[in-house]
Amino acid sequence: MKGVVLAGGLATRLYPLTYATNKHLLPVYDKPMVFYPIRTLVNAGIKEVLIVTSGPHAGHFISVLKNGKGLGLKHLEYAFQENPKGGIADALALAEDFADNGPITVILGDNTTDADISEAVNFFKEGAMIFLKKVSDPERFGVAQFDKKDPKRIVKILEKSKKPPSNFAVTGLYIFDNKVFDYVKKCDPNYIGRGELEITEVNNYYVKAGKMSWSELDGYWWDAGTFETLLAASNHWAKKKK
Repeated sequence: MKGVVLAGGLATRLYPLTYATNKHLLPVYDKPMVFYPIRTLVNAGIKEVLIVTSGPHAGHFISVLKNGKGLGLKHLEYAFQENPKGGIADALALAEDFADNGPITVILGDNTTDADISEAVNFFKEGAMIFLKKVSDPERFGVAQFDKKDPKRIVKILEKSKKPPSNFAVTGLYIFDNKVFDYVKKCDPNYIGRGELEITEVNNYYVKAGKMSWSELDGYWWDAGTFETLLAASNHWAKKKK
């Protein structure tokens, strides 16, 4: 299994901080943000990782991550998303050659978690698995809608719904088989009107194909993409280290 960290975008919600560098290199307590998703992959036994980045500060990653050896990686590659507003699925498309027809574990670069996903990684066979987490503000996220007759089966993923069908948020941590790249190529940039290729549409292709499974993420998880969540994540990791 190989891993992909999606660390692109312009992070305009974090201006003026992201005038200086890429969002995923901002500090979360005592580490650059991107160290956390890399650690999640390494702890799951994944030692070959691709970092997909974009924007004017993409080159900063090399001086911070170098060749990845210091973070426990055997092999680290970089890819550049030419359109930083292209969306998560557009960034994921750049991992097709890296995946080499095999499955990949994908994590967003602003996700910080202490969850152990090694079992899911080791036993993954086909389709897609998404990791969900109960949240108090599901309208901020992609949210799972479950079958009323079978509450363990996802029937749809809704992106930033004003009336979320559940409080199970899609965390930004996924495992995909190689079919994912075919689905990305089918994505419509106007799927929800943002002009982006949406990972939610990719997930819904798997749902329609009956190849979507899910697991509830144990332990702490939070994204650090706003001032408030960046502060909350920093405070959590600071307390945990004491």
